[in-house]
Amino acid sequence: MNLPRFIAQRIQKTNTTTFTSTVTKIGISSIAIGLAVMIISFSILIGFKKTIKEKLFSLSSHIQVNKITLNQSFEETPLTINTKFHQNYRKIPEIRHLQVVANKAGLLKSIEEHAGIVIKGVGKDYDWDTFNENLVEGRKINFKDTTYSDEIIISKKIANQLKIKLSDEVRIYFIQNPPRIRKVKVVGIYDTGLEEFDKNFILGDLALIQKMNDWNNQTVGHYEIFIKNFDQLDATAKQVFDEIDQDMQILRVTDMFPAIFDWLSLMDRNIIVIIGLILLVASFNMISVLLVMMMERTPMIGLLKALGSDNAKIRKIFIYNGLTIIIKGMAYGNIIGLGFCFLQKEFKIIPLDSESYYMSFVPISIDWLTVLWLNVVTVILVWAVITIPTFVVSKMKLVESLKFKS
Repeated sequence: MNLPRFIAQRIQKTNTTTFTSTVTKIGISSIAIGLAVMIISFSILIGFKKTIKEKLFSLSSHIQVNKITLNQSFEETPLTINTKFHQNYRKIPEIRHLQVVANKAGLLKSIEEHAGIVIKGVGKDYDWDTFNENLVEGRKINFKDTTYSDEIIISKKIANQLKIKLSDEVRIYFIQNPPRIRKVKVVGIYDTGLEEFDKNFILGDLALIQKMNDWNNQTVGHYEIFIKNFDQLDATAKQVFDEIDQDMQILRVTDMFPAIFDWLSLMDRNIIVIIGLILLVASFNMISVLLVMMMERTPMIGLLKALGSDNAKIRKIFIYNGLTIIIKGMAYGNIIGLGFCFLQKEFKIIPLDSESYYMSFVPISIDWLTVLWLNVVTVILVWAVITIPTFVVSKMKLVESLKFKS
């Protein structure tokens, strides 16, 4: 028989209401709340980062390839699609999709208002599956075989600014020599929550840009590349750079939006500090619980010493009790944390101000490997900590322990 475990189980099953039972419940609650908060925090952090990145990628891609130029305007230097890289990009296994686009600045005018915009011309190869998450009204552009489509998709911000809605017709003024005007129809409205995009960009037909720039159908503004794994961005960018022509350059999404990615990195550091504080509080609570438990069981410790038990066996009794508290706390913590994540993911019960947070509700993304690591780290750290107060057993004198009254 494992005597320390047997005694620990008997202590746990005692029906007597003691201060230890109250403190034990506090210890279980501390671990449960701490673990639940960690699971929720990481799920929100991962969900937030994932949502922001997906919004960025949906309008900008992971990697852009364009001509080397000193031009800093939205007017792009023409790039042909008849390049060795465009023909052989599928040989790079990390590339999921490549599409050709072109940007052109203009003035969008409704009956009442006008706004400066950049029209992003897209073609039949455009990845609508990635963009559809942003589409709040309407549909995607229907392309034509013989001429350009007169359909556009605008942002909700621009729609409100110009006081236009679906199916309205507006005019685009292209500022060039000579100036050109085209009447277009609004068929879709998108909303990313990212002001830099929403206040500037609309989507139109690539063929319209080619027509306005006097380009042929083999000429575009740049390539947009989507990769399978964002963690391989730098490695894939290097492979792309090795394959493109000498007069071409690459731009990673982290180079195009450094402020956003610096902000996301800062969030990582903040969450680590918060998690550290939570684990620290939970550890100190467990030390307090075991100290109270040993003080209340001092006569029992003295009796066990009198019967010949050594300090190691007595310490194991309280370590077993501590482990029971940890396991119960973790079980409740997982139920609370994962339960909240499920409710928020399915029912979006906590809203957000989209102008401040780029999204209308708290995003949740449960990473099971992260949940596993949080459980493992909590067990190891708190278990290591609870061994510290048990050394008090060796300091207790036999006679004083037997005389002690709780």
